[in-house]
Amino acid sequence: MGFFSALLGNAGTVSQQDLVKDYGKLLTDTEVIELGFKLIRDTFIFTNKRLILVDKQGITGSKTEYKSVSYKSISRFSVETAGTFDLDAELKIWVSSEATPSIVKTFNKSVNVYEVQKVLAHHVLG
Repeated sequence: MGFFSALLGNAGTVSQQDLVKDYGKLLTDTEVIELGFKLIRDTFIFTNKRLILVDKQGITGSKTEYKSVSYKSISRFSVETAGTFDLDAELKIWVSSEATPSIVKTFNKSVNVYEVQKVLAHHVLG
């Protein structure tokens, strides 16, 4: 992921090994990381059981919030692919019955948004 792209808030793919090394302590005994993405300081991780959002807070990023979203609580989601002149794709996730998306993430062109959609569809739709 390019630095300029990261500054704009675009997410890039992170290897499963790096995610397990950094966030393995958050996983249950039967939980496996399937896919993960990183912004400059924030990370979001798709496991076989839930979506984990890692939000580094403060100037130094020493304070961290770990938010878990059960796939059962995701009511709908959308993936908007990049157009000819737009190099970014966008993911929106609605939790429960909220009118507006609870989670909105922008991906750079290095991320296969169809893979993200496939993982979400697999877990949300069953």
